[in-house]
Amino acid sequence: MRSPRRSAALLLFAVPALALYGGFFLLPAVQGLRYATTDWDGYSPTFDEVGLSNLTEVVSDDDLFRNALTNNLKFLLVVVAGQTLLALLLAVLLAARSRSSTVLRALFFLPTVLSSVSVAFIWKFVYDPNFGPANTLLGAVGLDSLKASYLGDDGAAIFWVAVAQIWFHAGQMMVVYIAGINQIPEELYDAAKTDGAGKWQQFRHVTWPMVAPATTLVIAYTTLQSFKAFDLILGLAGNPPRSGLDVLATRIYSTFANSQLGYAAAESIVFMVAIALVTWLQNRAGKVAHG
Repeated sequence: MRSPRRSAALLLFAVPALALYGGFFLLPAVQGLRYATTDWDGYSPTFDEVGLSNLTEVVSDDDLFRNALTNNLKFLLVVVAGQTLLALLLAVLLAARSRSSTVLRALFFLPTVLSSVSVAFIWKFVYDPNFGPANTLLGAVGLDSLKASYLGDDGAAIFWVAVAQIWFHAGQMMVVYIAGINQIPEELYDAAKTDGAGKWQQFRHVTWPMVAPATTLVIAYTTLQSFKAFDLILGLAGNPPRSGLDVLATRIYSTFANSQLGYAAAESIVFMVAIALVTWLQNRAGKVAHG
């Protein structure tokens, strides 16, 4: 039986981690809550208490924040749906252990190792309305009517950025799905084949239910990525981004850059509540979908 003195000594190993967590997460979080109730500009030695007026304005009267939230939700829905489906499709096609599958996995995973700024420059070139490959290809196949300004269209720009985000991280999520598929016992597929199940039926009744934990992980991680798409947005849209490309992270950054630290802290609180709410809804939906 372990002695109390030895147990207490073992707890000392957690002290460095707890100190770092408290100093770099808990303390700033508490300070953020404190600053959200002030009008501090970030550098003045004094500030005034404003109570909950910052939070009230963010939630009810701030059109710029509301626009950023709308853009972020559009971006989130497209990225979560598109990236999850593409990653699952790639995983199903490339799950087999062969040399060609290994090479293709590496190619699809390659964008993940690039920096967000590099990806932004790549897609900024692709979307260039005059010289970009997207419009050039459409013109080459006689589809000039489908040419677009892409990032120049405020109504559709956020969806084109979502395409870049999907290309950026689909390979990363593919690896998660491949790991999940490779854990499925081969006997389940053999039993399904014996019962006369085709490829689609095998996927529907064996693969899909068995990769449910991987799907939960992919959706949760993709959601966080979608809320944190800060550098990709700035790389594609410039700083500050136009209203059609302004998301929550860039809105908070712009507020902070305008020397409104107290108001930016209030926006950050609403931002975190939005992330928590979306995550909770996803977990509830996942439990219902998987019984």
